[in-house]
Amino acid sequence: MNNSMCTRKNTARTERRQQKLDAGLVKDRFPEVAGIVINMTYDQRGIQKSLPRVVNFFPDSYALFMIDCLNKDCVDGGFDLTQVITAMIIDRRESAKGDLSCEGEGPAAGHSTIAYEVAIQYT
Repeated sequence: MNNSMCTRKNTARTERRQQKLDAGLVKDRFPEVAGIVINMTYDQRGIQKSLPRVVNFFPDSYALFMIDCLNKDCVDGGFDLTQVITAMIIDRRESAKGDLSCEGEGPAAGHSTIAYEVAIQYT
């Protein structure tokens, strides 16, 4: 990995930390939410095997619902479920399904995708 890519990755990490702080905690932004579970299947172009992942958000978690891309060459990427989850909470829905492509820069556009299922528990 060259210095330029390392610098971009470090900058992206710093920005993500600040985004988390700015987002606040789930318990403060969405006090009616007891927990959020995201089940997903991660697919990377060129790799035959899908990878199942589960990500949990608790009341003390940051209310930034970004899932990191697993591609080591991806810069500033990931899967942003913030709008999906926020809309679910506003409508008090308990589940949703969908697909997303990684938003990052990497070796090629569309280098990875996820199929997700979100489940929200309310207090």
